[in-house]
Amino acid sequence: MLDSLYLMIIVGVTVAAMIFCGNFVAQDLGKQYRDTFTQSAKTNLGSLFLFIEPQKLFASNLVMMLIGFVLSWVAWGLVVAIIVLTILAIFPRFLYRILQKRRRRKFVLQLPDSLMMISSSMKSGGSLINSIETMVEEQSAPVSQEFSLFLREQRMGVGFVESLDNMLTRMPEMDFKLVVAGMQISKEVGGNLAEVLERLADTLRRKIEMEGKIDALTGQGRMQGVVMTGLPIFLGFMLYHMEPASMARIFTEPMGWATIAVATVMLSLGYFFIRKIVNIDV
Repeated sequence: MLDSLYLMIIVGVTVAAMIFCGNFVAQDLGKQYRDTFTQSAKTNLGSLFLFIEPQKLFASNLVMMLIGFVLSWVAWGLVVAIIVLTILAIFPRFLYRILQKRRRRKFVLQLPDSLMMISSSMKSGGSLINSIETMVEEQSAPVSQEFSLFLREQRMGVGFVESLDNMLTRMPEMDFKLVVAGMQISKEVGGNLAEVLERLADTLRRKIEMEGKIDALTGQGRMQGVVMTGLPIFLGFMLYHMEPASMARIFTEPMGWATIAVATVMLSLGYFFIRKIVNIDV
């Protein structure tokens, strides 16, 4: 009887110690995730000119993670719930990349018209800064936002070349790098900057037109990659609803887990190679 009492005391102390240590570890991991999330949100949202409080975004993400975890646990079990929780935890990082990519693409598409407006204004007798101010008033985001920030740096005394380099850091696109190089060389060496900008605008417009034709020709290949990747997943979903008892083994047995792992790797490789084939860089 005494030995059983000692054993119960030891087990109770051990469990209490584990819970106590786990609480500190969980708090530390939670604090680290919150700091990383808010810092990343502040940096990425600032570059996107989206003025949202990182703390509110972090709270919204926590609510989404909690709801997704509970619903997935109720519907598909603990393993799927953990996977959904992980996906929701890292989803904001991929969302930032998608938004930045779309913003940069829109910026490149606006460049030819913006450069033509600056060139026309300079040919009419305006200076470079006044021409950029006119273009900023007429154009929409994101090109107006970036050049407006460029003008603010100029008013604060930042050098012309340094301001262009800062804008290139925010928009690291090859097309814009060509524009920055042309403007810097023309500013340092001299020459007719209006004609340089006009030629750059014509070159970029032809390049964008060529890229559009290539995207149209390779659109069917990209769609085939999406269909071929999603078809096995759709068939598995349908079979699960048609034969839930048989398909449930794929989630509960080691052979089923291995099948899911192999299928995931093969589908990912197939989609990756299809994207490489149809992705033609001009």
